[in-house]
Amino acid sequence: MNGSKSDHRTRTTVLVALAANLVIAVAKGVGGFLSGSPALLSEAAHSVADSVNEVFLLAALRRSRRPADARHPFGYGKERYFWSLLAAVGIFVVGGCFSFFQGFEALSRDEHESPEGYTVGLVVLGVAFLAEGGSLVRALMQLRAERGSGAARDPALRTVVAEDSTAVLGVLLAMAGMVLHLVTGDVVWEASASLGIGLLLVYVAFRLGKDARDRLIGESADPELRHGVQRFLTSQPEIDNVAALFTMGLGLDSVLVAARVDLAPGIDSEEVEQVSVRLKGSIARSWPEAEHVFLDITNAPPRGGA
Repeated sequence: MNGSKSDHRTRTTVLVALAANLVIAVAKGVGGFLSGSPALLSEAAHSVADSVNEVFLLAALRRSRRPADARHPFGYGKERYFWSLLAAVGIFVVGGCFSFFQGFEALSRDEHESPEGYTVGLVVLGVAFLAEGGSLVRALMQLRAERGSGAARDPALRTVVAEDSTAVLGVLLAMAGMVLHLVTGDVVWEASASLGIGLLLVYVAFRLGKDARDRLIGESADPELRHGVQRFLTSQPEIDNVAALFTMGLGLDSVLVAARVDLAPGIDSEEVEQVSVRLKGSIARSWPEAEHVFLDITNAPPRGGA
């Protein structure tokens, strides 16, 4: 239930960001073509990339909550990280590469843009700053409200925060580049702003993509959970030794726990199953996210055995 409520809040946050980016992308694109500003066109590409990414994130929210089936017995939780990886690629290709192109292309120009056209562009960027800032505030408020919970690690929410933060910084870079271009008449300032936006987008894409890759290839669970399970198992009187303990995140709030334990001498075969069921039940109750618990129990000779 908590996961559904969190998903609903995140979906609303993503939809707010999508609506803002669609409107802003059109406004930036029109303003960029009217003014001929490379920095404004770079920002338009940035907003288009963000809009596409929000569609990916909405797909992640819907598909990752599908129940487990015979083909995917551990569920579809990692769908979130797959779509987040696509979002990172979108930021890199659509936003970063186009911004680099605009920056280098601007350096080869020898044109003088009209102050009137740039005034329109600056007004568009001012409106974009307010819209992007409002979307960022909402995302940060949700992130703060869910701090300490699994929802705070939601790649969809983290991606929206990263996109909106980058968008606000990108708008400020574009505005600075346009103003300096108008004041000095030197296009290098605006070209530098486009290149700076490109570098910013590439960095964000790398960080988001690295996080998604780590989760997709099988990252261990929260160290606090692992250490807690370790302490619990070693404290049980029936367990002589915890030979190995492995954890892996399967989704936003789903973890696999696998342990190889040696039982204390003297426990007969009938008690082994009872001990196993009790331990699994205790782990599941103490750590609800541990949806899959596997225990490999060894060294349990019967009482009186050699």
